[in-house]
Amino acid sequence: MTHSARTILIPDDTSTPHVVTLPRRLVAEGLGTALLLAVVVGSAIMGDRLAGGNAAIALLVNSIASGCGLVVLILTFGAVSGAHLNPVVTLAEVWQRNLPAGLALPYVGAQVIGAFAGVAVAHLMFGEPVFAAATQARTGAGLWWSEGVATFGLIATIIGCARTRPAVTPYAAALCIVAGYWFTASSSFANPALTLARAATGTCAGIRLADVPGYVLAQLCGAAAAVFVASWLYPRAARPVTTGAVEPSPADRVAA
Repeated sequence: MTHSARTILIPDDTSTPHVVTLPRRLVAEGLGTALLLAVVVGSAIMGDRLAGGNAAIALLVNSIASGCGLVVLILTFGAVSGAHLNPVVTLAEVWQRNLPAGLALPYVGAQVIGAFAGVAVAHLMFGEPVFAAATQARTGAGLWWSEGVATFGLIATIIGCARTRPAVTPYAAALCIVAGYWFTASSSFANPALTLARAATGTCAGIRLADVPGYVLAQLCGAAAAVFVASWLYPRAARPVTTGAVEPSPADRVAA
C-alpha cells in the first residue's frame, strides 16, 4: 500500500493501522494550540482576579493550570499530529528529520492561527474584548536570556525523553514549563506562537507587540542550542521517535 507525504499511519486500540491525513494533523495542531492558549490566558485572568493583588498566588494558579493543561493536550493530540503546539518544537523535529521539512510551514501556520483563536476563547469566557493590544512591557537582556534558557530546557527535555523514555515525555515537558514559570524572569513563554498571540491580550498575560521579536529570537536560539546539545548527549536510536509523547509505533513512518 502506497501512502503520500500527506498521510501517516496511526495504530488504533486494535493495533490495526489507519491513515491520518494532513488536514487532520493540522486541525489537531490548531485545536491543541488554541486550547493551550485558552488555558494559559484564561488561568492568568482567573488567578489575577481571585488573588486580590497577590502576584505569587496568581502565578501559582497560572503555572499549575498551564502544566496540567499541557499534559492533557499532548496526550489527547499526540497520536494524531505529535502535539507539538509550538513552532520551536516543530522546527526541532524537522532538524532531527523526524518530520518532513515540507510540513514545517503548515504546522507553524496552524499553531499561530490556533494561538490567536485560543486568546479569543479565553477573552470571551471572561468578558474581555475578543482582541486587545497588550501594554505589558517585557523586554531587556534578562528576560531575553530567560526565554533562551526556558526554551533550551523545554527542547532538551523533549529530545532526551523522546529518545530514552518516550512515555514520560508529556509529563516531563509540562513539569519543565511549570518550573520555568518560577525560575525564569520571563515566566517561561518558550513558544513563538504563544508569544505572538499574547500580544493580542490586554490582560496580565499580555506582552507588547514591540517586545515580541526579542522573545522569539531568544526562543529560536535556545531551541537551536538544545537540539545540538541534546542530540549529542542522546545519539539517535536505530528507530527514531517523534515528539508526540507516544510509544514508538508505525505512526513514526511518514512516506517520502
